[in-house]
Amino acid sequence: MVQIGDKFCSNAADPLIVEKGESGGSLTALYKFLLEEGIVDAVLAVKRGADIYDAVPVLIDNPEDVIESAGALHCGTLNMAVIIEKYLRGAFDIKIAVTTKPCDAMAINELIKRGRIVRKNIIMLGINCGGTLPPVPTIKMLKSYGINQDMVLNEEISKGKFIIEIEGNERKEISIDELEEEDKGRRENCRRCEFNIPRTADLAFGNWGVIDSPKNSFIEVLTDTGAEILDKASNKGVLRLKKASADGIMVREKIDKIMVNQAKKWQEKMFSHVEGEFLAVLFKYDADLSRCIKCFACKDSCPICYCSDCSLKSEIPEWVNNAEVPPKPLFHMERLMHMADSCINCGQCEDVCPADIPLSKISHEINSKLREMFDYTPGIDDELPPFSYFLIKRG
Repeated sequence: MVQIGDKFCSNAADPLIVEKGESGGSLTALYKFLLEEGIVDAVLAVKRGADIYDAVPVLIDNPEDVIESAGALHCGTLNMAVIIEKYLRGAFDIKIAVTTKPCDAMAINELIKRGRIVRKNIIMLGINCGGTLPPVPTIKMLKSYGINQDMVLNEEISKGKFIIEIEGNERKEISIDELEEEDKGRRENCRRCEFNIPRTADLAFGNWGVIDSPKNSFIEVLTDTGAEILDKASNKGVLRLKKASADGIMVREKIDKIMVNQAKKWQEKMFSHVEGEFLAVLFKYDADLSRCIKCFACKDSCPICYCSDCSLKSEIPEWVNNAEVPPKPLFHMERLMHMADSCINCGQCEDVCPADIPLSKISHEINSKLREMFDYTPGIDDELPPFSYFLIKRG
């Protein structure tokens, strides 16, 4: 009987899924099983679009189509919470299983707290994440190393290296540290992120801790729902489960610790470290914020911003109205105050900002100030900066 806290190494029983999937295809096999058994109505995942740099969200209701989403896409920077809340009506009338990086799972849980997503209708199958890469800069980076982007079959981040598989059985390994010192690696929010294992999901999948065969997934059971579906899939012969070894568990924890320490170093490097409370951070970035044209792309892309009637947003952007550009500081103060206790550092706002304002970094730094103010410790008090946690502390 599978229970919360159990850890397994697993692979799919279907050889085609093993071949197409990442690390033995356990996640893909489980999705197919959930659809075949009618446990979910649909699967929300990501598939390859034009190439591996083009991650496309896809809603799948046919079990035979699940194979389309097999494999990892490290240039996929989507946040699935936005899709569920905005386009699937918060899963109020559909039961779905969804692929979640740690920031996806955190955003979904924040929206569950606010009543925007129905928890009982969501099964979160989390994937370990060492970071994602911005598509266009990554293509340019490959060219700088003499790699033709069209020849790339697959890529992954493992053991501090960006590993690229090229047609003709060629393999190129580049140090992540080397890339990022030249600002060619992961997105900046990913470099700062301390959450690599999605422990707010139902199950967490990955290859950290797999020490016997690369065609295996390491699975951690995190909720009763996760335990139930994994148990059913195993009993049906969909997945081959075996208990993770003590050595594998130790390796997984070691990798996670290394990634967390790297994130803290990047925070130390990137944050301004101004004295005083979090408003001091806002004033520190006045020059950056002055470039704002108030286009509201940050709000529209944010998974936590969901108000249809936003007090900050007029029908037409200020720059169209020929009003004051940049907008008055009050706009940024209100937005950052609104986001300060719930930003999950997913980087969506920064990705879309036409003025290249480091919005994610500013929000993350303000959030860190709040942690200090309210004596909040990730992993002890909660897995993320939660809305409810700060309300309780304020009370």
